[in-house]
Amino acid sequence: MSQARTEGLNMRLSITHQTQYRYGIAVETSHHLAHLTPVSRPTQVLVGHQMVIDPAPSDRTERTDAFGNQVTQWTLPFVHHHLNVTTHSEIQTTGLPAAQSEITCQQARERLRYVGMQAPSPAAIYAGPTTHVPWHPDLAYFAEPDFAGPRPLIEAALAFMRRMHTEMVYDNSSTQVDTPAPMALSARKGVCQDFAHIMLGGLRQMGLAACYVSGYLLTQPAPGQLRVVGGDASHAWVALHIPGLENHPSLGWLHLDPTNQRHGWGSPGADYVIIAQGRDFADVSPLRGVLLGGDATPPQVLSLLPAEAPVKQSPAPPASRQP
Repeated sequence: MSQARTEGLNMRLSITHQTQYRYGIAVETSHHLAHLTPVSRPTQVLVGHQMVIDPAPSDRTERTDAFGNQVTQWTLPFVHHHLNVTTHSEIQTTGLPAAQSEITCQQARERLRYVGMQAPSPAAIYAGPTTHVPWHPDLAYFAEPDFAGPRPLIEAALAFMRRMHTEMVYDNSSTQVDTPAPMALSARKGVCQDFAHIMLGGLRQMGLAACYVSGYLLTQPAPGQLRVVGGDASHAWVALHIPGLENHPSLGWLHLDPTNQRHGWGSPGADYVIIAQGRDFADVSPLRGVLLGGDATPPQVLSLLPAEAPVKQSPAPPASRQP
């Protein structure tokens, strides 16, 4: 998929995300944390949101984490055999005008360096290694060809994204949710989570700041085919900080989707919805928890539809892992 022009485009999207656990062994007590609530930002406005948890928790809290994400936490301190989490969101999205910058990769690296007695760049938190994206020579070697010499940073980043899209193979059976970026790069295969982690590793080892973004992408059925209910999937991509553009509506964040070769300021396009951002997947996992007892693998069903244009639908296929 090539870059879609979304500047000035507005979309109203309706999202239903359902996760169901069925436990063969009863769970005595459990604690859960979810990143499933979008927040308003320059490219999107949260019109409405509802989260239904079954069984109903004894306590539930909402908070904003260190990355600005909305987090929901709850406890089920009683015996239960299932957990259903269903969210419904209405989002108004928009494309932002393009930004211009001739800053080079070297100049961007200099902006991130710590200088004594001066406050570090807020983006510096996204410049270091993480569990899923460790320092590794293969990640640096993979990125170097596009960042050599006094090349403008935006030009280099787009070239890196295009090369990733060409050289990597999308394969939802080749990796696991905890596969580190160097391993996925070695195989040259993976899903969107792996593509994002590899790109993060390459950008960070070039001395740049980039964050992991999770969300949704509106998919379109093939010509003549019905839209599949639940056929959409959670998505992941990367946002690269471009120093000097903090006054742009995007705050200087260029979003890059190597899986689909899409890019844009503040978001890859108006058909994307941002849920959360962090250093890697571990910071933004949609749903995780600690259980005493239980054994289950959660199927997830996701539908993302234009809110003002309902379409004919067909049943969903079996759910699969996040791409």
